[in-house]
Amino acid sequence: MADKRDYYEVMGLDRNASADDIKKTFRSLARRYHPDVNRDPNADLRFKEINEAYEVLSDPERREVYDRYGHDGLNGGSHGAAGYGGFTDIFDMFFGATPRGAGQTSATQPGDDLRQDIEITLEEVALGVEKHIRFTHLETCDLCEGHGAEPGSKSEVCATCRGTGQVRHVQNTILGTFQVAAPCGRCHGEGRIISQPCPQCAGASRVRKTRERRIKVPAGVDTGSRIRLSGDGDAGLRGGPSGDLYLVIHVRPHEIFERRGNDLYCEVSIPFTIATLGGTIEAPTLSGFETLEIPDGTQTHTSFTLRGKGLPDRNGRARGHLYVIVRVEVPRRLSSEQKQALRAFAESMNEEVNGEERGIFSRLFKGDR
Repeated sequence: MADKRDYYEVMGLDRNASADDIKKTFRSLARRYHPDVNRDPNADLRFKEINEAYEVLSDPERREVYDRYGHDGLNGGSHGAAGYGGFTDIFDMFFGATPRGAGQTSATQPGDDLRQDIEITLEEVALGVEKHIRFTHLETCDLCEGHGAEPGSKSEVCATCRGTGQVRHVQNTILGTFQVAAPCGRCHGEGRIISQPCPQCAGASRVRKTRERRIKVPAGVDTGSRIRLSGDGDAGLRGGPSGDLYLVIHVRPHEIFERRGNDLYCEVSIPFTIATLGGTIEAPTLSGFETLEIPDGTQTHTSFTLRGKGLPDRNGRARGHLYVIVRVEVPRRLSSEQKQALRAFAESMNEEVNGEERGIFSRLFKGDR
């Protein structure tokens, strides 16, 4: 009992999880760790652990007992016994009924979900785009129609389990001798043996194929956004539903714009003459250029807003804005005439050139000299 893990930890759930959360999590974990799907040697033990946890947490009365007393609270009375899935499972073990999990391989199984990554540009985010994709998944074999046997042949009843998919063993315990049922090792719980496998799928009932589709990527998506293509995952087994294909979006970094939510930011250099005297510039947007008025005396890092020139919201709300941040560009090379003109300008502003600067600091410390 001491080494038994907490049931909430087993299922990765919070102790305040709702009944729907428990059921949804169990379905996801069961599909992931089912021994017929997961080939990990420890998958069977993990599957049984998950099943045991679910049997307790999905029962309101047993969950209440477990929440108050832990595993010890399930030892006696009508609340089950340690190591088994509850009173029903103990009864099944004593009298030879099918324990939960045995023979379930013959039931329908849903197909796996698949993932594919798609890269798009920021311009495509602004307008939405249609993409051509190729993906590979498992489809039900069309030759044997998912039965696994060669057309015209039939599967045979397993002689070991006689079609039940289970074999029974006698188990001696301190409580007496009981029958225990387990999946048949010869037919793997199917109950039937395929003597002539389908030549196309080799008896697997599914084949891997590559498909192509055109899909619409809506405007406003961001990196990490997902598009679900229902039924385009792997086909299920024995008539089970197909999984889904999830397309995960990755937005390519832009050489000009930086995205922050639905807003865009860019930096533009302007001549110091325009920054000083004012004027107009052509600011870049995702759809071209737009005229932007620069007032006189504009300083470096001043931000101008182009409203509605950002990205659309995926939910159809208002568009974001474009923030243009200017950087005043100082000319690197000047002619002698230009330098002389600047010197004259500096003198007119009562500034010294190639000497002490008459700025705020020189005025503050003038009395210390």
